[in-house]
Amino acid sequence: MSLLRKIPLIDDLTRSPVPPGSNVLIEFEPTSQWYNSSLAMAAGWSKQGGDVGYNGFAQPPDRVRTQLTTLGVNVDELERDDRLLILDWYTPTLGRKSKDGIDSLRVADLSIEFRISDDPNEPATEWTETLRIADNFSTLARFNDEKSWIEFMLTRVFPLAPATNSTLVFGIMKGVHSEWAYRQLEGSADGVIEFKLQDTGQETRDVMQIRNMRNVHYNRELTELRIDENFLVHLKT
Repeated sequence: MSLLRKIPLIDDLTRSPVPPGSNVLIEFEPTSQWYNSSLAMAAGWSKQGGDVGYNGFAQPPDRVRTQLTTLGVNVDELERDDRLLILDWYTPTLGRKSKDGIDSLRVADLSIEFRISDDPNEPATEWTETLRIADNFSTLARFNDEKSWIEFMLTRVFPLAPATNSTLVFGIMKGVHSEWAYRQLEGSADGVIEFKLQDTGQETRDVMQIRNMRNVHYNRELTELRIDENFLVHLKT
């Protein structure tokens, strides 16, 4: 039986942990603390003994490793034991093939890799009961038309969470897609959370807000974030 783990920041604002099999959509402003928060979630989950898959679109994998190490994660050991998987989606954005074998960000190619078998005896992936984080799926919109990448998200990415009894937390950038695209993703996600800056007129604050969460009671209020010297993000109390 799996241990009851908590996703840092998110489960700090819910009465009970987000159920495994959930897709949590993060809508973030580019200047918000989402990237640091995503690493805080990965670090906190791994320290509770959970497996983490981190999909880095916004920065190279070695930088992700360095930041996780700064947050107290034994990256070398966890990667060696297959408890931490850092996937390099950043290198293909530069027109080069990543060491993970990803050489195309066109959804026509990615759909083959993300296919879930119809055979009930064939596991969808060896990585089950995992916290899967993708820092910025909006990157795919640079290489695909909008309808294609939204269909890829809904038919290939979203099904992975329930198929593997994992939780998928994925970011998309605010203000770069059509209203139709945001509504499609929001309507299919089990949770919608926003990371942004709040200008009070006297100061600017880093905040997050749960806008919706299915099957879990949650705090809907804007919550201020605190960033430590090592860039670990907490809720400000």
